[in-house]
Amino acid sequence: MISAPGPEAETAPAPAAVVVGVAVPAAPPASGEAAPMRGRDVTDLLLLAALWGGSFLFMRISAGPFGPIPMVGMRTGIAALVLVALLLWRGRGSELAARPGPLFMMGLLNSAIPFVLFGFAALSLKAGYSAILNATAPFWGALVAFAWLGDRLTPLRVLGLFVGFAGVVVLVWGRVSFDVGGSGPAILAALGATLLYGISANYARRRLAGVGTLTSATGTQLGAALALVPLTVAYWPEVMPDALAWLSVIAMAVFCTALAYLLYFRLIARVGATRAIAVTFLIPVFGMFWGWVFLNEAVTLNMAMGTAVILLGTALTTGVIGPRAVPR
Repeated sequence: MISAPGPEAETAPAPAAVVVGVAVPAAPPASGEAAPMRGRDVTDLLLLAALWGGSFLFMRISAGPFGPIPMVGMRTGIAALVLVALLLWRGRGSELAARPGPLFMMGLLNSAIPFVLFGFAALSLKAGYSAILNATAPFWGALVAFAWLGDRLTPLRVLGLFVGFAGVVVLVWGRVSFDVGGSGPAILAALGATLLYGISANYARRRLAGVGTLTSATGTQLGAALALVPLTVAYWPEVMPDALAWLSVIAMAVFCTALAYLLYFRLIARVGATRAIAVTFLIPVFGMFWGWVFLNEAVTLNMAMGTAVILLGTALTTGVIGPRAVPR
């Protein structure tokens, strides 16, 4: 059974781990030496990666029947209902009123707009392809932190940025076309979404310090849902989506968003943010796997090579490889 994160997980946000057509709310910094991962933690990590990787499959299925905006409006709305109910059950509903402006802005930057951009990308890109592009979010996060917050870019992090963006070039080589029906706009939309994830991660550091992780997750989904209500109504499809599209949206909201956040926060509370961030490296694998199993999407050599290079860059940029990975 997944329980809500306890008070030990409710600390000020650090730079967010941004993964999945799902942006992960800012993770609290680990206090002291993180506990070693046990069998249950590894299971949680794999389940979390499977859920977030699955969000790209569900977007690929539901973006066409619903349209990107109504799909995201339903996804954030259902996720918000689940998370608000949980927050109220814990007697902490009043926390949403503490910083409504920043939470609403975070909902726009961290969910509403990037989810819609990934929804647009899902109309033409493979689920696995979108999942791989999503892994570039830490690069934007590092660049935005450098430009906005004055964070230092060590030589290894700079190397990671170059390696990571080289991986993007490998991934999109020969695919970028802006002709009618070309994938260029979809690729730019996915990269624009990850840029917004990087901006929102640093916005959380500045404006949501001290806000609990569950409150932040609930507030961002609620803000995104409210912002999208008028557009969801305006762009609601004339033909009612089929049962598979509805089930995909509901699964994406309940499992890939609400349940996944609870898993992520529980993992942080038990093993620390540094180890929990390992989920970033598994999401593209699951994204490609689900696309191959359920949509018969081929995994090409370019995708495999691009994934490897991008994840190497991610490891260097986030400090998984190098002196920053050494416990202090």
